[in-house]
Amino acid sequence: MITSHMNGFVQEPSGQAKSHRERAVDCPGEEGGLVKSQHCSAQMERIQHYQEELRKKREEDSRAKHEIDPNASLRLKKLSQNPKVGIDNPTFEGKEKANKDVCSQDPVAELEEFLQALKCVQQSLTDTQSQQDVELVLQLLAKEDFRNAYSVYSAVSLQMNRVSPSSPLTVQAQDLCQEVQKILQSSQQKEGLELKALLTNPHLQVHDSVAVQEMEEENVTQYLGETVKLVRLEKTRDTPLGATVRNDMDSVVVSRVVKGGAAERSGLLSEGDEILEINGVPVRGKHVNEVHDLLQQMHGTLTFLLIPSSQIKPAPHRQTVMHVRAYFDYDPSDDPFVPCRELGLSFQKGDILHVISQDDPSWWQAYRDGDEDNQPLAGLIPGKSFQQQRETLKKSITDRSREQQGKLWYVKKSKKQRKKSASTLSKTTDYDDILTYEEMSLYHQPANRKRPIALIGPTNSGHDELRRRLLSIEPERFAVAVPHTTRNARIHERNGREYHFVSRPGFESDMAAGKFIESGEYEKNLYGTSTDSVRHVVNAGRICLLCLHTRSLRVLRSSNLKPYVIFIAPPSQERLRTLLASEGKSPKPEELKEVIEKAREMEQNFGHFFDATIVNTEPNQAFHELRRLIEKLDTEPQWVPTSWLC
Repeated sequence: MITSHMNGFVQEPSGQAKSHRERAVDCPGEEGGLVKSQHCSAQMERIQHYQEELRKKREEDSRAKHEIDPNASLRLKKLSQNPKVGIDNPTFEGKEKANKDVCSQDPVAELEEFLQALKCVQQSLTDTQSQQDVELVLQLLAKEDFRNAYSVYSAVSLQMNRVSPSSPLTVQAQDLCQEVQKILQSSQQKEGLELKALLTNPHLQVHDSVAVQEMEEENVTQYLGETVKLVRLEKTRDTPLGATVRNDMDSVVVSRVVKGGAAERSGLLSEGDEILEINGVPVRGKHVNEVHDLLQQMHGTLTFLLIPSSQIKPAPHRQTVMHVRAYFDYDPSDDPFVPCRELGLSFQKGDILHVISQDDPSWWQAYRDGDEDNQPLAGLIPGKSFQQQRETLKKSITDRSREQQGKLWYVKKSKKQRKKSASTLSKTTDYDDILTYEEMSLYHQPANRKRPIALIGPTNSGHDELRRRLLSIEPERFAVAVPHTTRNARIHERNGREYHFVSRPGFESDMAAGKFIESGEYEKNLYGTSTDSVRHVVNAGRICLLCLHTRSLRVLRSSNLKPYVIFIAPPSQERLRTLLASEGKSPKPEELKEVIEKAREMEQNFGHFFDATIVNTEPNQAFHELRRLIEKLDTEPQWVPTSWLC
């Protein structure tokens, strides 16, 4: 099965395109077209031709089933040998004509005729009960309210039964209207001015537009035994068609309707529809690449002759947009499983994606945050479960290959051992541990509850220096969480100011209860920062500044503190040497290299937790950028995990 699509992306080489399962067949922005839309009369002629073929086919089938053989019996044979010619009876001609004209009679006259008929019936009745019933009906018909209601009913019925033309009287109405308006520009006659005002009336223009839209879809009963419909769509530069097609045997079938395109907005194309013709050009038997090239040459109004899908359409429902943060990089050009490479949406770890359709659980339709205005069509991204499954498979293959590396001799496992290893693999496979997407929501911090700022970075990256600088410049705005320790207080120290001095059993109990964001031991004493200490700063209306290890981020994010995490990345190795030298430090080359490698490792493993990144190339610029990010938390809503707001 080979497929294609209707959108505005660049066509790939034919050899590569053939490997796709779907293909886009519309390229917006290309001007000029070699194939133009046919007139309505030509379309109707083709449809009538299809209907005539079907009618002949049905007549042949009917004759084959019901044709009477005169030789089947002696009586039929005798009748066929002596045919009798009938004589037209003119007696009923007047009545037939009257029956044809009855619908055009005056409602009052019809009612009077009915009253006279009822009176005749009443005279012929013998039982009293029947005569009383007819009398009640006559009294009802004689009432003024009933006569008025019947007049309204007759007028409405006459209007509804009036046959409207199935096609426009002329296909050049708009051109003719514009031509008349040009002629009337120089006219000063009263009639000319009146006609000009009428033709430029907004109500007339709106009525004309609605009439054109009503002709967008026209159902045709049958075509070679199949129900067909005629669909008209407008292909514009700004709004591509937005659909994909595939080859199913010799048929060209709509495979996917993409959000944001003309097909999705009109609701006239559905997945599974077979395309018979486009602007009068038959496409059955064509390759999807040929359909793609054909649509590239067309512009303006496109007319599709379709066999509707036999699939039961789900009830229309309003799609809710889900906002997610991506936790992996994705490039559709490197993905052999993407159904339509031209529609694939590339993104990087940390990007916010707006998922607008999950109809296909394996391939969602989404926009990148900020690209909605520049990206007319939604792009395809891997669905969460699909991505988790293939990441799990990739991980299991990698682990298996590592096990086999270096093994020249091995002992064949018994059936019991193989069953045990398979059971262990199934137990350890947890899709939730594989990072794909996290649902996000916008959050604006309250004025009296500032989000904690967590500065993350390797040693000598400058994150601790930035924290100290903020504390020294605005001590009334920024503060640090008072840590806990098990060591004894010194003479100048006061409990709750420099440290919270606690016993070792109490510290270990709180640590087991998960109350510490991070903790450690130094010179046989325990130290740690608790969530309660951070919450105390937040409740006081100040911004809590934290310098944490990346391992502490999971605990911090699992609390209800809603931290804002900023990664302070070191500059290049040479620039880092210069900055450290200005501070009186002389690190060795291997130490500088270790800082760079550690930063790369932190970003690789924990980058999905970072809300922002600052490269500390120049300390003053890094400090101003840090303050700008903190100020933005007061002025702009930020994306946070939806679970934080539950």
